[in-house]
Amino acid sequence: MKHAAFDGRLVMLGFGSIGQGVLPLILRHIDMPKDRIEIVTSDARGEAIAAEYGIRHTVLPLTRENYAAELRARLAKGDFLLNLSVDVSSVALVTLCREIGALYLDTCVEPWVGGYTDPSLTPSQRSNYALRESALALKQGAGPTAVTTHGANPGLVSHFVKQALLDIARDTGHATAVPATREGWASLARDLGVKVIHIAERDTQVAAGRPKKRGEFVNTWSIDGFTGEGCQPAELGWGTHEKAMPADGMRHDFGSDAAIYLMRPGASTRVRSWTPLEGPMHSFLITHNESISIADYYTVRDASGAVVYRPTAHYAYHPCDDAVLSVHEFAGRNWALQEEKRLMMEEITSGMDELGVLLMGHRKGAYWYGSRLTIEEARALVPHNNATSLQVCVAVLAGMVYAIENPNAGVLEADELDHARALEICFPYLGEMAGVYSDWTPLTGRGALFPEEVDTTCPWQFANFRVV
Repeated sequence: MKHAAFDGRLVMLGFGSIGQGVLPLILRHIDMPKDRIEIVTSDARGEAIAAEYGIRHTVLPLTRENYAAELRARLAKGDFLLNLSVDVSSVALVTLCREIGALYLDTCVEPWVGGYTDPSLTPSQRSNYALRESALALKQGAGPTAVTTHGANPGLVSHFVKQALLDIARDTGHATAVPATREGWASLARDLGVKVIHIAERDTQVAAGRPKKRGEFVNTWSIDGFTGEGCQPAELGWGTHEKAMPADGMRHDFGSDAAIYLMRPGASTRVRSWTPLEGPMHSFLITHNESISIADYYTVRDASGAVVYRPTAHYAYHPCDDAVLSVHEFAGRNWALQEEKRLMMEEITSGMDELGVLLMGHRKGAYWYGSRLTIEEARALVPHNNATSLQVCVAVLAGMVYAIENPNAGVLEADELDHARALEICFPYLGEMAGVYSDWTPLTGRGALFPEEVDTTCPWQFANFRVV
């Protein structure tokens, strides 16, 4: 079915794994002529796929110096810029689209090239917190809709959180209507007693017979994206139930104060988490926009403006096994990226991406809600995808449909979109949707071999989750 009709021009900026995977979804579900679509990208990747669908493919790296002129030549009022690139400033692009009157969507707030690792910037300045604040500064009420950070995570997982809250309310007898405001959602999370929210993901996809080689970084999605955010400081939304700041924890001196960062890269920081199929796992605390936006969105303040409730929120990511080995080697090279990169796609022989949200601290303990999408299902559903990319691509589609249906909503984050509409579009492409309760806590099985310093009075303290 067609979810929306669009008579403007669409410029797809970047054509890596997500661009290649989302193109067939756009053609399938958005009613628009092919000759109104152009791909503008920094290299020839995906050229054959663009040709397969009859879409113009232009190799044109965008820089600080040329982006405005090149995009003004391609965009006018009512057109759409779909930004799936790396190393091009999201803030610059949103600003330009606002001036032109064009719609916009990205999957993360991206800096100009080098922004993630620029040694002249403080860790605070090169954090996702700072990037998010720079995007929020563009909020100026109505204007052409710019949906920021709307892939799988950040993006889709924010809609999972809302559905999970409604499920927990139903299953604990907490009568509630579906909240219509940010304040209503935050009050529901507080009233349910949610203390911690993990974006808990386990990727088990594997290419049998083709193991990772020395000097090679292997992953199921953008290697540049993963290593870039892995080198940023580990970041997490910081909850009101937390008793003590980590020894290496730092606050920002600007913005919402909804999050903290650690003085170490996320790719070298591990936390305990849980998914239904994997069970307990040690995961990377990789910085993501949703770690901050979720904590901020679910903040409750009193009449004076003081924060009285906020959950701790962060990403707990266990990538595919070859990616774990790649990160280990990457760290051993003192964060100098391997000479070879391999994006696993057609060579994947089995596995799934189990992506969901784990809400903890409420009356039923822990609740995981999310998608279990196998490689076989992903391939059957949409060409040029694996399980990881399809979860991102369908969320990109949902965000695009929202912008087309609501073209004058200004700058928005995923948490501000209609979660029911987004999930309606995404569900057919997410494999098995599961909601599972658990009595797991980060204290489960601790201290069996060696004594450990844990807080048994409150299992939901970040100190209990962190692997040291």
